[in-house]
Amino acid sequence: MSLDSVTQSVDEAVSGFFEPIAQWLGEVVFYTVPVGGTDLPLIVAWLVVAGLVFTGWFGLVQLRKFKLAVDVVRGKYDEKGSTGEVNHFQALTAAVSGTVGLGNIAGVAVAVSIGGPGATFWMILCGLLGMATKFVEVTLGVKYREVHPDGTVSGGPMHYLPKGLAERFGKNGKTLGKVLAVLASFLILFFGLFGGNLFQVNQSYAQLVSVTGGEDGALGSSAGALLFGILIAALVGIVLLGGIRSIANVTSRLVPAMAGIYIVACLIVILVNITAVPDAVVSIVEGAFNPEGVAGGVLGALIIGFKRAAFSNEAGLGSAPIAHSAVKTRHPASEGLVALLEPFIDTVVVCTMTALTIVIANPASWGEARAGEDIGGVTITSDAFETVLPWFPYILTVAVLLFAVSTVLTWGYYGLKSWTYLFGRSRASEVTYKVVYTVFAVAGSLLTLQTLIDMADAFLFTLAVINIIGLYLLAPVVKRELRTFLDFVRARKADPNAGNGGDDDQEPVKTTV
Repeated sequence: MSLDSVTQSVDEAVSGFFEPIAQWLGEVVFYTVPVGGTDLPLIVAWLVVAGLVFTGWFGLVQLRKFKLAVDVVRGKYDEKGSTGEVNHFQALTAAVSGTVGLGNIAGVAVAVSIGGPGATFWMILCGLLGMATKFVEVTLGVKYREVHPDGTVSGGPMHYLPKGLAERFGKNGKTLGKVLAVLASFLILFFGLFGGNLFQVNQSYAQLVSVTGGEDGALGSSAGALLFGILIAALVGIVLLGGIRSIANVTSRLVPAMAGIYIVACLIVILVNITAVPDAVVSIVEGAFNPEGVAGGVLGALIIGFKRAAFSNEAGLGSAPIAHSAVKTRHPASEGLVALLEPFIDTVVVCTMTALTIVIANPASWGEARAGEDIGGVTITSDAFETVLPWFPYILTVAVLLFAVSTVLTWGYYGLKSWTYLFGRSRASEVTYKVVYTVFAVAGSLLTLQTLIDMADAFLFTLAVINIIGLYLLAPVVKRELRTFLDFVRARKADPNAGNGGDDDQEPVKTTV
């Protein structure tokens, strides 16, 4: 029996068994209600409302403290001897690598095809709101992280939900928090294996095959797929063994590289069509409030833009705090401010650049997609670049590979922290997880398992319901942490050596064995 027939049989068997479950979960988690002639997914409304609430609660923190956030990333307020594993910049790039990916390339193209240019405006607005949510969840992630005896750090909703709720609400809060923590760990682990690993490898392999001769090319065979999967798995396994320091070292180079390549390509297309920029901007603004040919009109464009942004930047889902919790700092809110830059980079910059490039280039495939043709998002984006850069599919392939590898690495770390929360931190437990994760990377080039990926999406957004409830209940804690950090900033400005004189001003860190 050939490898092709084996993998096809596995795909069909898995899909046949899990498809009814995945369909039911999707209907529940992504339940929609009719609004103004279009369908509104309640989970998207849940995320957007959280962004609005936290934006108001913290007084437009994403705008008022943006410069301070940049200063923190630059290391201006670092303190000697702070507990943690990575610096602010490395923590940011590690987290960004988990959100910036294929959705920024393909998902945005789908958004502007269904919702028109105006979807871009609402996408930007949703990204700005998500900055406030990200600030809250990451501050909590650092506040309630666990620093282990070997110096490694664990954080995320599986830690701040039980600790924070117990601190605020006593025994009942502790019980509820533990239940939510176990659920959060399972949901993150499942998505990490299928959405953060298998899907990324599968899509990057598909793009590589498309530019190397298709199914008849050098990598189009089962042997080529297996070789690609083994190479990715080996790379992921080696980096994953090094822990967050190793992952941060790689992503701190990969993320700027992949973002740089992609944004430069966008700028080339925009500059070549510079005379079309004013009209493109006008079409985006007008399309936001007076869209043509969009189901549901303004609400339709708004919902599509919000949906794309919410799915892209993951604000409120509880995943990013896992990476940010490893930062070297004594002030949790300092990393919360750093984290608010994440949706800005992912949505306001990268997603917007993709949308603007498509609108300006106006490729034929985009027009066909808006007319109802079934055209893949990657194809539309690639065609937009190809109007100026005929060789762009090769550059896109490099970007996709970088996006995929960095995402696989980051979600490997997220999954590890969930696994060890559920099954313990023994060496045998960690090695078992890393072996399982690398095997999934190999499977990603051979299998699609689309049904399981659909389930993973549903699980990840179920996490948003759990996580945001906790964020609302613990928001007063975040407000106190922000005041504490701002007091420190004022003291540092008055005395540049403040906070670097030893450990006297360091808050005690809770540790577990």
